[in-house]
Amino acid sequence: MSSIMGSLSSLPPSNFPMTTAAAALRPARVVSAVITRRWQPPTTCNFCYSTPPKTLSSPSHIRTAISVASTSETVPLETEAAASLPIKKVLIPIGFGTEEMEAVIMVNVLRQAGADVVLASVEPELEVKLSGGTILVADVSISECSDQIFDLVALPGGMPGSVRLRDCSTLEAITKKQAEEKRLYGAICAAPAVTLLPWGLLKRKKTTCHPAFWHKLPTFRAVKTNLQVSEGLTTSRGPGTCFQFSVSLVEQLFGESASMEMGKLLLMDTADDLSRKEEFNKVEWAVDHTPRVLIPIANGSEDIEVVTVVDILRRAKLDVTLASVERSLPVLGSHGIKIVADTLLKNAADSIFDLIILPGGVSGVERLQKSKILKKLLKEQVSNGRKYGAICSSPSILQKQGLLQNKKATGHSSMVSKLESEAVVGSQVVIDGELITCRGLSSTPEFALAIIAKFFGHGRARSVAEGLVFPYLAN
Repeated sequence: MSSIMGSLSSLPPSNFPMTTAAAALRPARVVSAVITRRWQPPTTCNFCYSTPPKTLSSPSHIRTAISVASTSETVPLETEAAASLPIKKVLIPIGFGTEEMEAVIMVNVLRQAGADVVLASVEPELEVKLSGGTILVADVSISECSDQIFDLVALPGGMPGSVRLRDCSTLEAITKKQAEEKRLYGAICAAPAVTLLPWGLLKRKKTTCHPAFWHKLPTFRAVKTNLQVSEGLTTSRGPGTCFQFSVSLVEQLFGESASMEMGKLLLMDTADDLSRKEEFNKVEWAVDHTPRVLIPIANGSEDIEVVTVVDILRRAKLDVTLASVERSLPVLGSHGIKIVADTLLKNAADSIFDLIILPGGVSGVERLQKSKILKKLLKEQVSNGRKYGAICSSPSILQKQGLLQNKKATGHSSMVSKLESEAVVGSQVVIDGELITCRGLSSTPEFALAIIAKFFGHGRARSVAEGLVFPYLAN
């Protein structure tokens, strides 16, 4: 663990202020100038974000201001008043056994919306092992949050994570004060029943939670809906409803227009208009052993996609290895979430994997593209007829290596125009023989479930989907 902490010292801070998007999203104010705060990566950090932030008047200003090259701040005189408006501050606590999809989706979405999100550990250490085995590094200890005021406190679920949150007296005091002072608070999955109920914070509130814990809720106020907003309290059912939950929190913090924009950024706005999955040149993926999956990650990899795929595949008992292409195990995701990989890619290079999956994230894709070890692994994977996949913007890596020739594929809308037009399929997930690709972000659960179905059949995929509270369609 000490080696991990040593490696973490070279990473940029994760709870960096990105933009004053929160001020820009206030319905009564219009801010047309760029107001961007930037941090300088330490000289020991071997990566730099790309794609400069949009101006706040841009329709896509809340994509995320992850471009960092220097420490600077530009605040024109006419925008000083707007700049003084407070950024919304959000607390998301995690403990041993917290549901990783829920924690990461909430942090990612709320940071994209412009909130200052603090990921706080209720454990003695900042490194926290979550329910599916993923290790995240929190920004701070919960003890450092006790005297702070938050616009929102949002609790992820998971077991025993919800119990760990429940037993944290500091978090209990923070959340009770939040409710007493009529500021926003929320919980998802097991947390409404396991955490908020014993604290007495569900009184006179309509509430929902994960189906496995629904019987614990007071019958008179329990509702079987994916999302429930009740007088400052927002609850939801599970990992499969977390995008909806997070976007609802964005709306309550920043307004309806912000939530609609966030839905577009997460690719939720077109999800119902697209086929969920298409398959071409069907081949069998089943193997006579536990499928082994390699997911290489880099600084800047899209944290939602990384954690969602790992979480869902491990639920189906696939053997998943998260491998860092960096010089250390800790990796800083696209929205400042620190993820600790299982191993370095160079240490996994001699192993054989049934499937290699590339996550998206513009900066992460650029760094994966530069890895000679990964390039060699992908070439060998394809030449030996083994499976490979790519999410979001990462199909561009396969294209540059000539691994999309005569293949149907999909990807994020920002990069599909770079693919050969006859190869592009307008579906959330596309399977062509040994290749599987995905649009990314909110389509990622569908991608992971499609992989489970290919290796094990629809029965196991449907079972995992039920645990996620995610609608599964075999076709």
